Amino acid sequence: MVEGEGRDRDLSLLAVPRAGWLVETGEVWEPWRLADPGGVSVAAVAVFLRDLQAAGRSAATQRSYAMDLLRWLRFLWAVGVPWDQATRAEARDFSAWIAGAGKQERPGQRGAGAGAAAGAVPGAANVVTGKRAPGSKYAPATLAHSESVLRGFYEFHREAGTGPMVNPFPLARERRGGRAHAHRSPMEARRNEKAGLYRPPVARRVPRRIPDGKFNELFALLPSDRDRALAAFWVSTGARASELLGATVADADAGQQLITVIRKGSGRMQQLPASPDAFVWLRLYQARMQPLVPAGPDQPLWRTLRRPFRQLGYHAAYRMFSRASAALGANWSLHDLRHTAAYRMARDPLMPLTDVQWVLGHARLTTTQLYLTVPDEEVIASVLAHHSRRAAARDAVPEPPPARYRPESLRVLFGEGTA
Repeated sequence: MVEGEGRDRDLSLLAVPRAGWLVETGEVWEPWRLADPGGVSVAAVAVFLRDLQAAGRSAATQRSYAMDLLRWLRFLWAVGVPWDQATRAEARDFSAWIAGAGKQERPGQRGAGAGAAAGAVPGAANVVTGKRAPGSKYAPATLAHSESVLRGFYEFHREAGTGPMVNPFPLARERRGGRAHAHRSPMEARRNEKAGLYRPPVARRVPRRIPDGKFNELFALLPSDRDRALAAFWVSTGARASELLGATVADADAGQQLITVIRKGSGRMQQLPASPDAFVWLRLYQARMQPLVPAGPDQPLWRTLRRPFRQLGYHAAYRMFSRASAALGANWSLHDLRHTAAYRMARDPLMPLTDVQWVLGHARLTTTQLYLTVPDEEVIASVLAHHSRRAAARDAVPEPPPARYRPESLRVLFGEGTA
């Protein structure tokens, strides 16, 4: 019997309160701190996050990992099991509970989350974009990420000797007890031997591009030269929203049509080519702001349009773009501009996919290949155009003339001439 397998827990009666919280400290060496219900920092999480920081993980990544750990610890606090005594039974029950119980809303939060548009029905597809609003339950990708984080957390403490000797979140094994990487028939379906036992299947993602016509309508609704310049840079460089917002005045080189950004994952600086229109809108914006803000190459490139003229942050830019999107009845996000840029470049037959990979900053080419996936509406339009071409070609071909006998052959046949 697997350790802890005999624990019988009725999940339908389980109440998991919003105990504990995540604190942004503002400190360099500990940007995020997970506190227990008594306000005391959870030491096991603190040392794990410190290890992530030493491995080069950003503060945003540490926050994402800490949120997964907070959900797990809330479940353990509710069932009365210390984190270092958790077994596969707790991992199994937590995986079932988090998939079925749904999201825990913050006080004052309404709907499915902050990412839901006003009046949007949780989980409903937008009539313009087809994108679904955030649902009341966690998406499979979120659950898969949570499982990976928790497995890594316990593996870290198992190797350090500070946690359970057996990882509560094990890897999936062959049901018939076969060894890993053993030879198998090529007729058998391939399976990921590194997948977690409680990791849900995740559907393959489809690029969330904005069609060209809709993008033009959206661009026309942007209220300022700054907003138009930002949208033009995002859709032509494929840079992440935060990467572009961190640029300084010296990072924009209009002469070579390049803008320098700091990559989110690697932290390295990279010059990205941008469209001429992007620099035209940028120059118009700079001419308007020139008498109002300090000059200098190290000054922020993007600022708020109202006093005091601070550096434009991500949330302000997100709200700006969301308002324009909502005016069209759509729910596009800033990240959809990156998808749109990637899709346009990947569909260009004269642009190698390795160049697209370089522009997007992907570590693996398989990630870039996602943008080769054609949306359903384009496939349908392509097939309908194929049928139209065949019909037009069939109508254009003249019917062959009726077969006729040669006159001399008819005279010989009826005896009117000599052979």
